[in-house]
Amino acid sequence: MAQETRFLNEPVSKGFIGSVAAVGLAAALSVAAATAHAQVAGSQTIGVSQEEMKLVATGWSAKKNILGKAVYNDKNEKIGTVDDLIISPNKSVSFAIIGAGGFLGMGKHDVAIPINRIKEESNKLVLPGATKEALKALPEFEYAKKGKTENNTRG
Repeated sequence: MAQETRFLNEPVSKGFIGSVAAVGLAAALSVAAATAHAQVAGSQTIGVSQEEMKLVATGWSAKKNILGKAVYNDKNEKIGTVDDLIISPNKSVSFAIIGAGGFLGMGKHDVAIPINRIKEESNKLVLPGATKEALKALPEFEYAKKGKTENNTRG
């Protein structure tokens, strides 16, 4: 079993983490960008600097570059698809939800993989050392029911 889950101990890919961090920053700044220079009586002006806008523009789009994309292992075998990204309470992208196996949504097994384990190589998402079988052996990810989490900070 240790051989099947070896990929969880692989070194962190700084390039992909930076890209995913940029996605998180882009999401946070998109609200600010939409309301740039908006001012409500008794509040401060909201603005986005030129430097921040460059970071947003060059970052990855979760919708265009990550969600729905295939995930491969280091043998270039497709092992799943990124179905979702989990943003932790501290507003950073922490996990990718990867759907393994299944056909047309039937029999798919969703698992949560720490985002720092996924690498970006040649425009592909790679989870080194993983196999479909190893992913299917992991506990299946299930979303918390609304109101059932200890620290439910989303309204």
